[in-house]
Amino acid sequence: MTTEPARDETETLFEPGRTCWCVARAGRVAVMIDSAEYFARLEDALRQAQSSILIVGWDFDGRIRLRHDASPEESPPLGPLLRDLAAQRPGLAVRVLVWSAATVHGPGAALPLLFGAEWEAHPRVTLRLDTHHPLYAAHHQKLVCIDDRIAFCGGIDLTVGRWDTVAHTAGDPLRTNPDGELYPPVHDLQMAVDGEAAARLGDLARERWRAATGEVLAPVHPTAAPVWPQGLAPLFTEAPVAIARTMPLQGGEPSVEEAAALTAAALAAARRTIYLEAQYLTATFVADALAAHLAADEGPEIVVVLTRRSHNFTERVAMGTPRDRVLRRLRAADRFGRLFVAYPVVPRPDGADPDGDCEIEVHAKLVLIDDWFLRIGSSNLNNRSVALDTECDLAVEARTQEERRAIRGLRDLLVAEHLGVAPDAMAEAIAEGGLIAAIRRHMGGPRSLRVCEVPEEEGLLDPLVSSELLDPERPFGTA
Repeated sequence: MTTEPARDETETLFEPGRTCWCVARAGRVAVMIDSAEYFARLEDALRQAQSSILIVGWDFDGRIRLRHDASPEESPPLGPLLRDLAAQRPGLAVRVLVWSAATVHGPGAALPLLFGAEWEAHPRVTLRLDTHHPLYAAHHQKLVCIDDRIAFCGGIDLTVGRWDTVAHTAGDPLRTNPDGELYPPVHDLQMAVDGEAAARLGDLARERWRAATGEVLAPVHPTAAPVWPQGLAPLFTEAPVAIARTMPLQGGEPSVEEAAALTAAALAAARRTIYLEAQYLTATFVADALAAHLAADEGPEIVVVLTRRSHNFTERVAMGTPRDRVLRRLRAADRFGRLFVAYPVVPRPDGADPDGDCEIEVHAKLVLIDDWFLRIGSSNLNNRSVALDTECDLAVEARTQEERRAIRGLRDLLVAEHLGVAPDAMAEAIAEGGLIAAIRRHMGGPRSLRVCEVPEEEGLLDPLVSSELLDPERPFGTA
């Protein structure tokens, strides 16, 4: 672990035009761990909407319920909830923009997106499909903007297979899709901001709506009290928030690569710890940065919590095989034992194989550097998120000792969740011996992190096919 001096609190990685689109102040910044909390907070905020609900997503399914612990009468499915809110408030417009190819690639129901659903039959409820992207590119942002007073951004889609609690209990009967299908545990993160940051995210969402539909939406002019979900404690207050985008080169529109630039700058600046939660780990620039740290005589500890198994053959070729190649490279560079890569598990239901684990899908996109930098958004640590898919990330930097404690507390809480231990015990162990030693000290129980092993050889899968064709950095035909 490095002995370099602490970071100068006047330094910043936020450079509008390079590492971010803009820096906007938020009165409150909150992080919600796992979808049960996010969905409940979102429903609270939706019910406070007066003028505008603008949802921009990779996928959307109006059949999902945001609160599985409530009755359908108290918490109806999302689509009917949006329709009812529009009907109750004459000034409220609800707009939903969904990636067009979600009808093929998304987990939600395709027919309602293509042909409409009953809940869409309201003059102030509009659902449109976003076709404004290059061949093979995805609109991957997950944004909800309400009255320009609060906005949510992160890795959580408003679709099936996303709701879960921090317990991630295997076989949880509440973790079912609208068709009654039980799905595996899933871990994710979402951020909420208000103030100027929420208004700027509203601008971003409106611009995407214009690009996709041709309709220009006027900014919202708030007149009522700020919207903020009851009981949602802020991690930061009165904080500058960087908004970083990815937008592909197409037509006369330039390539925007702020999100990758911000992540690269943050990784390079790490001194003590790099903590990543990632669905994928294939990006060349990320592998380069981590390998450079590991090869140095002194450098940060690197902990990566990721999904172990790819869902299908295509994903295994596109993301699984290149991920294994990255891990082999990092392990070869790890001369000093500063790398720890693992996946989270919970015990299987009673009566199942006692020796087997129930793996948790990690869908989060988190970069947490030392105790001063936090990035949550839609960008995966894959090549596609560099300049092909459309992304949006939010980042904050700690400016005070209190804010540093807040970032450390979030990291310790996340690690404690994965290990099934008390956050205070985790924080104490990390303070005593470092992050990796603390994890190894507490792992091994039925709920835990398991070391991610990778095969020594790639087998028959051609790495050139998997990386250059299925996980490209940029649209085909561009430099």
